[in-house]
Amino acid sequence: MPDKSLISPIIGSIEDRKRELTQKMEKQMMKRLQSSTYPMRELLAFYRCAMMEVETKFRVLDEQFSLSHDRNPIESISSRLKSLDHIYEKARRKGIPLTVECIEKGIFDIAGVRVVCPFENDIYMLRDSILSHDDVTLVEERDYIASPKPSGYRSLHLILEVPIFLSNEKRLMKVEVQLRTMAMDQWASLEHRLMYKKEIPAEVEEDLRKKLLECAALNCQLDEIMQEIKDTTDLYLEDE
Repeated sequence: MPDKSLISPIIGSIEDRKRELTQKMEKQMMKRLQSSTYPMRELLAFYRCAMMEVETKFRVLDEQFSLSHDRNPIESISSRLKSLDHIYEKARRKGIPLTVECIEKGIFDIAGVRVVCPFENDIYMLRDSILSHDDVTLVEERDYIASPKPSGYRSLHLILEVPIFLSNEKRLMKVEVQLRTMAMDQWASLEHRLMYKKEIPAEVEEDLRKKLLECAALNCQLDEIMQEIKDTTDLYLEDE
C-alpha cells in the first residue's frame, strides 16, 4: 500500500498548481476583455443609453401624474452602471465566459435605475404604468416587498428590456429597476454602509443583524401607517 505521507504532499502540490493555472487563465481572459477596449466601451455606452431611456419614461410618468393628481409619485430617481471590475467578478462567480456577448446575455443588472417613492402603493402604480408601454418588456420580477429577504431588505426589482435607437440600428437592452419607498431606501442604504466589507466578529454581527431586522420591521409598519394616513386624507380631498 502506498505511503500516505508521501502521496498527500504530491496531491496538495497538484491542487495548488491547478489553482495557480486557473487564476492565471482568469487574469489572461480579463486582460483580453480589457484589451478589446472598444467593444466593451461600446456595450457600456449602450447601457447608459438604456438607463436614460428608462429614467425618461419614469420622469414622464411622474410629470403626468403630477398634472392629473396634483402630487408626485416619485421622490427621486438615480442610476448606476457597474464597473468593469464588478462585471468581471460577477461573471466569474456565475461561470459566464468573459466575452462581450456572453456578459450581455448572462448579466441583467449591469445598468440599474432606482426609483424612490413616497408611498408603497406608488411603487405598484408605477410598475403597472411602465409595463403598459408597448416598447417595454418585463424579463424578470422579484417582489421583496411581498416577500422580504431574510436580512429584512424590501424593494421591488424589475428587469426591463427597452429599445435604444442608434444611428443605424435598434438594440434591445436590459435594465434593472429597483422601486422603493423612502423608508425602504434609507434602511437599505444604512445597512449597506454599516455592514459592507466590515470584519465584524460573528457573535457581534449576529446581534447587529437582529437589530437591523427589527428596524426593517419598524420601517414596514411606518410604510403601512403612512399609506393609511394618505388613503384617509385622500378621501377628504375627494369630498371637497
